[in-house]
Amino acid sequence: MLDRLAPRERQIVDLLYARGPSTVAEVGDALPDTLSASAIRAMLTRLESKNFVRREASDRGFVYAPRVAEDRAKATALTQVVRTFFKGSPVSAATALLGMTEQLDEDELDALEKLIADARAEKSA
Repeated sequence: MLDRLAPRERQIVDLLYARGPSTVAEVGDALPDTLSASAIRAMLTRLESKNFVRREASDRGFVYAPRVAEDRAKATALTQVVRTFFKGSPVSAATALLGMTEQLDEDELDALEKLIADARAEKSA
C-alpha cells in the first residue's frame, strides 16, 4: 500500500502517522528540508486523491491525517515484507527477528512470549 508512494509522499504520510493530524505549515516545519507551502499542499492534494490522506476543516485551517489506520498500514507493510523477503513465511520472519536477540531487552522478549501464548490460546479456542 504505502510502498506505491513516491519517497517524498511516503515521508509526508509517515510524518502524519508520527505527528497526528497536521496543517500544511506544520508538515512544512516537520520536514527535514524546506519546501514551499504550495509544494506541500500539492503533495497533500495528490495524496488525498490517491486516498492516502483525508482533509478536514478546522479552526487552524485544513488539517490532514492518514486515511488508513496506522495498525492496518503496518500490517499491510509487514505482509509485503514477509512475502518479499521471507517467501511468505511468518516463521522465517520471526526467526530473523529472534536472531536479533542481542537488540531485544527482557521486556520485549517477555512480550513476544505472551503474544505467542495468546496466539496459541486463540487458535485452540
